Formats: sequence, structure tokens, C-alpha cells
Amino acid sequence: MEENKKTCLYDKHVALGALISPFGGFDMPIQYSTIIDEHQAVRNDCGVFDVSHMGEVTVKGKDAEEYVNHIFTNDVRGMENGKILYGMMCYENGGTVDDLLVYKMAENDYFIVINAANIDKDWAWMQEHAKGYDIDLQNRSDVYGQLAVQGPNSEKVVEEVLGLECSELTFYTVKTIGDVIVSRTGYTGEDGFEIYGSHDYIRDCWDKLMASGRCKPCGLGCRDTLRFEVGLPLYGDELSADISPVMAGLSIFCKLDKPEFIGREALVDQKENGVERRLVGIELEGKAIPRHGYAVVKDGEQVGEVTTGYHTISTDKSVCMALVKVPFNKLGTPLEVQIRKKTFPGVVVKKKFYEKHYKK
Repeated sequence: MEENKKTCLYDKHVALGALISPFGGFDMPIQYSTIIDEHQAVRNDCGVFDVSHMGEVTVKGKDAEEYVNHIFTNDVRGMENGKILYGMMCYENGGTVDDLLVYKMAENDYFIVINAANIDKDWAWMQEHAKGYDIDLQNRSDVYGQLAVQGPNSEKVVEEVLGLECSELTFYTVKTIGDVIVSRTGYTGEDGFEIYGSHDYIRDCWDKLMASGRCKPCGLGCRDTLRFEVGLPLYGDELSADISPVMAGLSIFCKLDKPEFIGREALVDQKENGVERRLVGIELEGKAIPRHGYAVVKDGEQVGEVTTGYHTISTDKSVCMALVKVPFNKLGTPLEVQIRKKTFPGVVVKKKFYEKHYKK
């Protein structure tokens, strides 16, 4: 069996006594203290995540804009330097290859961030569809380490502890400081920054953050609870080869008025003619916890399944996101979730269970 990869910070996680578990082909820290403590640190103060497992691809050259627009559902035409867009890569049938961030660093110079579990698949896909374009396409995933510093005090921590000026960055913008890339996006619903640099640089940043006592180390456990509460999707749960952006409620990131992109025709058809399943939020009575794969039931018949579920830390409610058959996706629809051998009543609600607090 192939051994899991390790990030440049792996030894530091072990030294801190982190619970390590496989994720996306890497051995990653799931928690250091408790998921609740780490979750609350990000909501109320500042937490730092090792996200060096994420993939990075650069696209440069004369046809870079045209190529990125061909593989990407969002529209990079007219995008200003230093801006970031979220969107998807899709198969011809509208299924999702991956969801990703596209950073425009300069004219015909793009930095693309992809999910760790999809690096090999995405890289093969990008190479396959690069034929005929005058571009320099590079997989830089092994070159960069990445930290995500998140929470209402993250700006002060990044500036005062790491010495990186970031206050002028607004939501979904990026800048370079020497060889370091700093962006302001976040995957937690709180204000936050991503720092990309060499492995040695990222190790040095981690040490400074830990020594400062102003930033709690956080694992992927609370990263999932944080993103879930604000309705952000995770590839493999809310998006997949079988779940299109339209089904997931992410049509806003698919610019169907673009002349072309891979999967456009299928997504246009889904928008015009509808889909059989839609992603919804469900709030349950009581404290039963719905989990991925649990059946969603209406009048004794399965009409969907849970994609992600928790008893939320920030709002103290049992909620889940679920993919359900239309028309059971309408707000206010009573549904049940089967948890082990019992069914628990719930109701369809908005997928955002907690308000985001980004700096616009």
C-alpha cells in the first residue's frame, strides 16, 4: 500500500501531540486539543491551519486567459490583477472535476489552488485540455507550503507576528511580498488569510505563530465544522463527478453567458430544464447527529441522503446538508433523517446555518 504523503509541518504537528489521520492522501492533523476549542478559537480570536496539502498550479503565457476560461466555470475575462475567483472545473456532462480558486497574479499569469485529494486527477485533466494553447502549465504542489490564519484577530496576527502587511487586502484579493503569496479568502466563514511560501518559510511562520501565543493550532476537524456551518461545500461531499454545481446550488459561479467552457452545454440544460436532485439544509429536532450517507426519508420512502451533518458548535442545533429529490427541496418541507434504526423529524432550511463575518 502506498504511504500517505506528509506536509512540511508534519513533525511539528507530532511534537504538539496532534491526532493524525489520513486525508486526501496526506497524514494530517485532525485536532490538537478539542474540535470545540479550536472551532471557538477561529470564531472568536485566531487559529492557524496547516493546509500545505492543497495543490497549486500556475498558468502563464499568451493564451493563459483563454485556457483558464476554457476549463473554468467562472469568467476570468476582464478580471483585475490581484483578484481571486471561485468556481469549478466540470466534465462534459456537468459533473464536477473539482472546485478551485483562480488567482490573477498579472496579465496572462494565473495561480490556481486545487483540492489535495484531486491533485493528480486535476493535473491530468488540465494537461489533457491544454493542447493547442500557447501556455506554460506547471504543477507547483510540491513546491509550496500553505498556512491559513483565520479569525477576527487574524489581520493583527499576520501583520504583527509574521510582519506581512495585509490590511489593504479586501475579500478575495491577493498580493505578493517577495517570494511569498498572501491572499484573503478563508474557508471558515471568518476573516482570514492564506500564506504560500517555501517549506522552510512556512515552517518559520508556524514557529513564530506558536511562540507568540496569539494563534491556536487548529486541525481539519474544526475546519470541517467551520466551513459546514456557513454552507461552504467540500468536494466529495457536496460536489463530485455525480453532483454538478447546479445541483449544489452554485450556479452563481457558472457564467453560462460565456461563449464556451467544458460542461457549459450540460449546465445550461440543467438550468433550463431542471435537475432531479438539489442540495438543501435540514434542521432536525433534538440532538441526534446526522452523518454522511444517512438516508433522508419522506413518508417512508428514501428521497435523498446526507452529505455532511453535525450538531453545530456555534448554534447548538442538529443540522445537515443533504442531496434530495425535487420537489422535496423546497424550504419548509418536512423530512426525516434515518439515524441508525430510528428516523428523526426535520425541516428543509437554508444551507447557511451561521452568518459569515468576512471583511468586504
